[in-house]
Amino acid sequence: MFNGLVAYLDSIKARDPAPRSRWEILLYPGLVAVGMHRIAHWLFEARLFFLARFVNHLSRFLTAVDIHPGAQIGRHLFIDHGFGVVIGETAEIGDNVSIYQGVTLGGTDPANGIGGKRHPTLADDVIVGSGAQILGPVTVNARARVGANAVVTKDVPEGAVMVGIPARSTLLDASEYAREFVPYGTPCSETFDPATQKVELLQCQLDLMQKQLKALLDEREAAAEDDEAPRRKGSRTGT
Repeated sequence: MFNGLVAYLDSIKARDPAPRSRWEILLYPGLVAVGMHRIAHWLFEARLFFLARFVNHLSRFLTAVDIHPGAQIGRHLFIDHGFGVVIGETAEIGDNVSIYQGVTLGGTDPANGIGGKRHPTLADDVIVGSGAQILGPVTVNARARVGANAVVTKDVPEGAVMVGIPARSTLLDASEYAREFVPYGTPCSETFDPATQKVELLQCQLDLMQKQLKALLDEREAAAEDDEAPRRKGSRTGT
């Protein structure tokens, strides 16, 4: 257990340059919230729902992080800063996932009124930036990055970088620009700005249309000259 705790603390230190020692990390509200969730989840699995909820509410009071006791969380989850994070009952989180403040893993009401999988699934090594909302039983596949304030309502491909409302891919795989870890999951470069990419695509389309228009005008001018040639020849003959 001790070795497991040390490995967990080291995994957080690798993703956060702020702490000077492991002792500091023990005070992180995100770490406290995950630790208390382990207890609440054990009680929930034992069908001690009231006690599970009690631990959940105590954790929320102490850390401002609300993790439903039923949520399934893998190894080395890092909730940085933590305030305002909400993780729903049927959410599933893989290993080495990083979540920043204000993130919601929210559920949707099933259309048939029957409970079931209502919350997102985050695969291994996913990063979710601050304020992002991932809603419904969608899957964010391994190594994907969800940028700050993005709203995800559809499955996210492996390694994708998602930004915007609604979230859309920057068309680049995370491995093409990222180190092993990218703070907040958001590429801080205009090169990866979807708005910039959209303008560039529109510019390419405009250039193509201009070339096609020029070719069409040249073709019409050539056809007009061909039609005019017999007339000129006939007029010279008549003269």
